[in-house]
Amino acid sequence: MKWNLFRHQTTPMVAAKPTGASALTVTPAPVALVSADNSTEPVSKNDAFDEIKNKFLNEIDKIPLPSWAIIAIAVVAALLILTCCFCIVKKCCFKKKKNKKGKKGKGDMGMKNLKGGEDDDDEEDDVEPGLTGDEKEEEVKEKEKLGKLQYSIDYDFQENKLTVGILQAADLLSMDSGGTSDPYVKVFVLPDKKKKFDTKVHKKTLNPVFNETFTFKIPFQEMGGKTLVMSVYDFDRFSKHDVIGEIKIPMNTLDLAKPIEEWRDLDSADQEEPEKLGDICISLRYVPTAGKLTICILEAKNLKKMDVGGLSDPYVKINLLQNGKRLKKKKTTVKKNTLNPYYNESFSFEIPLEQMQKILAVITVLDYDKIGKNDAIGKILVGSKSTGAGLKHWSDMLANPRRPIAQWHPLQPEEEVDAALAALNAKK
Repeated sequence: MKWNLFRHQTTPMVAAKPTGASALTVTPAPVALVSADNSTEPVSKNDAFDEIKNKFLNEIDKIPLPSWAIIAIAVVAALLILTCCFCIVKKCCFKKKKNKKGKKGKGDMGMKNLKGGEDDDDEEDDVEPGLTGDEKEEEVKEKEKLGKLQYSIDYDFQENKLTVGILQAADLLSMDSGGTSDPYVKVFVLPDKKKKFDTKVHKKTLNPVFNETFTFKIPFQEMGGKTLVMSVYDFDRFSKHDVIGEIKIPMNTLDLAKPIEEWRDLDSADQEEPEKLGDICISLRYVPTAGKLTICILEAKNLKKMDVGGLSDPYVKINLLQNGKRLKKKKTTVKKNTLNPYYNESFSFEIPLEQMQKILAVITVLDYDKIGKNDAIGKILVGSKSTGAGLKHWSDMLANPRRPIAQWHPLQPEEEVDAALAALNAKK
């Protein structure tokens, strides 16, 4: 019966062919049914939302703060989040812009040039073609005035001697904080660079007058491959000497038949990396009661190669100075064909305690040569008026009387140590 009733109710809806007004009354029925069916989902969603909302409000009610304080905290948190987002976006955008500018500066190999040079006029307005940032810096350096040097060159064909005169300099670049420099000139001949000469240091001036001459013995047939270098340095007692500028003259460009005297502007020079000359280990001992200073030359290592065979014949010379005057000198034996000689030779000097503050020990490592002059490999300066490792070693010796104190010292170029000594003597 139920089935028949159900069938009885549904059949008229399917089989009926409504006309006119009856069509208007029948058609809303399925719409109502559909809306009724679909309305169940939003109702359930609203219920879930209300439930979450109620829970959230209940939790907020549990917080022991007034509602205005909670709102203020929420506003501050929102502002902080917005600020962070803004900063991140700004940083990313600016980074992209910088990268684009850098790519434009490369010029010749840019994508636009490969495509046929679109918008060339716009790019020329923004960036100067063909010049990168590094090239602009180099241009500025080249335009910077470093000063000028007056020198003389004379060659004696009978004795095969090249005489170089360093006369004066003018308008030098100031290297010190007071607006002055302490200039001196280093003169040598490339490519050997074996023999170097230094002028005297002139304190606090940009227009020094040197009037010094230096002689190199070079056969005329070898002159064509030589280059004369005159480098102007600013002397610094406590650090590496800074190069102000230099002049390089290839000898094959000169007419040596007559003497030359001229002014020339200094060119910029790259800072040379210090040449590694080797290290020396010495021991110092002082006995105040006996007034006895003992200097022991222990060993050296990694010395500069001075001979054609790639070795040296090193020995060590000690000069004891007081107020710039030599008191005594000693030297070790010569060690043949080695760059790592071992000596263990001691030398004693009688020096009263009251004179110890005036004493300087100049220790020089030389390469022995049967024919000609013995060439210095490097020097160190030890004493109360020295600096760096030399001063520390001397102070440790005085602080530990009667005990030998050993220490390694890096060898320094002969001209630097001589310039330091000259500056010390000039102060007196």
